[in-house]
Amino acid sequence: MRDVLTVIMAGGRGQRLMPLTRDRSKPAVPFGGIYRLIDIPLSNCINSQLYKILVFPQYKSQSLVDHLEEGWNIFSSGLGHYLRIVAPQQRLGEDWYRGTADSVRQNLFLVERESPRHVLILSGDHVYKMDYTLFREYHEEKNADVTVGLLEVDRAHASEFGIADVDNEFRIRSFQEKPRDPRPLPDDPERSLASMGIYLFRTEVLLEVLRKTDYEDFGKDIIPRMLEELNVFAYPYRRCNRIRDYVTLADPNGVRRSKLEDPTRDSTYWRDVGNLDAYWNANMDLTGVNPFFNLYGNLWPIRTYQRQYPPAKFVFEQRSDKGERVGTAVDSIIPHGCIISGGYVRSSVLSYNVVVRSYAEVDESVIMDDVEVGRHCRIKKAIIDKDNVIPPRTEIGMSPQEDRKRFPVTARGIVTVPRGYFSQDCKA
Repeated sequence: MRDVLTVIMAGGRGQRLMPLTRDRSKPAVPFGGIYRLIDIPLSNCINSQLYKILVFPQYKSQSLVDHLEEGWNIFSSGLGHYLRIVAPQQRLGEDWYRGTADSVRQNLFLVERESPRHVLILSGDHVYKMDYTLFREYHEEKNADVTVGLLEVDRAHASEFGIADVDNEFRIRSFQEKPRDPRPLPDDPERSLASMGIYLFRTEVLLEVLRKTDYEDFGKDIIPRMLEELNVFAYPYRRCNRIRDYVTLADPNGVRRSKLEDPTRDSTYWRDVGNLDAYWNANMDLTGVNPFFNLYGNLWPIRTYQRQYPPAKFVFEQRSDKGERVGTAVDSIIPHGCIISGGYVRSSVLSYNVVVRSYAEVDESVIMDDVEVGRHCRIKKAIIDKDNVIPPRTEIGMSPQEDRKRFPVTARGIVTVPRGYFSQDCKA
């Protein structure tokens, strides 16, 4: 899609993800073992053949910039393709970005220079698969000025999102940003239509509204004020987005074969990892025999920077004096550099270079880079940030009362260990 320019908002502070965002922006938070959150929308772009991408960072962006420079330097300038990291420049005054719309306004010269037909606005911190080609086709069929990606959510949690009311043609009639009393669906009082933070604008419409107003945010300001004058349509994500992917299997005879993945499951998954519970849930959705979000499809790969570590290793040792040490991991993601040295890992997501020592147990947890889990440790429903050497016999997630004395514990009981808590040598 040569006539579409993509803008990815990557400046989120991620306050509700603290302490994971203490030293990094929200789009730079690790996810799924080897990825960062920003890899998800970037992969959607590449898979949708969108090759002109602007990334707008702001807060604590160095690790994000490092990651993009290391892993996403794949574009050919000779073909007119690019991924540009656009640092805040205060081009229109002394203010930094005051919102999503203001960040685009301060960089309108980049849009004007490209002169695309459409501008696609994305968030850099959501987990989902989406074919933006289908989104664009829907946008043009509706002759829309703006199209907003929407999905159904439980009304009990709808106040965390922008909520839309649509007619039978899916034209948006009203839009409220994070309302206290979200409007329910006409046919389902327990569900509401929530914004995914995905917008497709006709370029002339975007330029006009940003030049003539000082609106700061798309969801809070621009979309609600455009409803009377312009064609603003909803894209019903779960009805329209169908990525029929393939997973490679092996039958009992060792012959590799492909199975068509159910498109109603994986390709309609969307999660805003806005808090620690949601982040933990999204990682857990990667595990299991039939994961809710599948990283192993052939047609819609998730791309990232692959680090140069040796293969994962699982240690088994049988000693007559001390019995067996069996390194085991089930329903888990175990990347390069990991050593399961006689420990047991279940339903967990590990990152690079994690060591689980003998007789340790890791259950339903997210363990980030360069963590060592000591012998006889017991870890359950925890998020362990990088650069931690956990002492032997440490228990995390077994006693909420004890955990709260040292760590943040969510309402669901998810314990988060900050980066370098168990180490005096925290890397920069």
